[in-house]
Amino acid sequence: MGPGNVEAPPSLMSDFLRQCGGVAVIDGGLATELERNGADLNDPIWSAKCLLTSPHLIRKVHIDYLEAGSDIIITASYQATIQGFVAKGFSQGESEALLKRSVEIAIEARDIYNEKCCECVCDGAGDGRVLNQRSILVAASVGSYGAYLADGSEYSGEYGDAMNLEFLKDFHRRRVQVLADTGADLIAFETVPNKLEAQAFAQLLEEEGINIPAWFAFNSKDGINVVRGDSLLECAAIAEACKKVIAVGINCTPPRFIHNLILSVKKVTTKPILIYPNSGESYDPDRKEWVQNTGVSDEDFVSYVNTWCEVGASLVGGCCRTTPNTIRAIHTTLVNKSNAPSLKLSH
Repeated sequence: MGPGNVEAPPSLMSDFLRQCGGVAVIDGGLATELERNGADLNDPIWSAKCLLTSPHLIRKVHIDYLEAGSDIIITASYQATIQGFVAKGFSQGESEALLKRSVEIAIEARDIYNEKCCECVCDGAGDGRVLNQRSILVAASVGSYGAYLADGSEYSGEYGDAMNLEFLKDFHRRRVQVLADTGADLIAFETVPNKLEAQAFAQLLEEEGINIPAWFAFNSKDGINVVRGDSLLECAAIAEACKKVIAVGINCTPPRFIHNLILSVKKVTTKPILIYPNSGESYDPDRKEWVQNTGVSDEDFVSYVNTWCEVGASLVGGCCRTTPNTIRAIHTTLVNKSNAPSLKLSH
């Protein structure tokens, strides 16, 4: 796209989905997977800490997800904000470099994965790994203002009465500009908890001439509204009206709510619908930990996938506490579905 092109080409996502066979697989949880690989994330900048301390682990997790069948990998920038890095003593330039590094690591992972695919002539390595050359997108993650606060408020959307649109736009502006110029394929605005922040993101995309497309993923705790209590229909309509947005949907939400949320989003958007729920476990912001035994198994999670696709989802993955095993099971389910003669994937 040229610099004067203010619209995302509508064909970008439809072409990509066609190459994926109708449904694309998004990766799974990053922070919880980094912890499983030995990273210490006890820090206000959470998974972004690994950009400093262990980029090799981020790269490994990206590759693990690609080898599980992901078509889209999301960068370790969800909690990476310029303000957060500056508060830890980094300069503006160093903070922007760390943001760029999150995308570089994902692109490196994609390159390493593609090399592995070239070396392996079979579709897989006999050990459950998916090694096939395909289109892979790198999505640069932008978490909500609540993610920067690191107090769990992205799970409530409660930013206080003094919050306004211009503050949120100013907070996010430079990060969005930096990520748009990194070589990422799109920006993933994730865990958007309220209507105000959706408006801020949409206006930034339009006003700043951002040169790559974006998706909006909202979260819900009741299966009806976004977590702040704002209407999901109104939030999704903001994404629908923004020409830069090429997909809209739900993330970090219990799987049991997803079916009805897809039906709601469908009422107001013609754009592809994406869903990447969490494992169903709940997060305790006071103890800063996930509450065990409140989620669903990988088998139960994956059992929903066909239904989600049948009612309209065309990008499916996982969020917090999902793993490469979850994503591998989703990939396998979709491959089996597309190979079944009597079934057609939703487009």
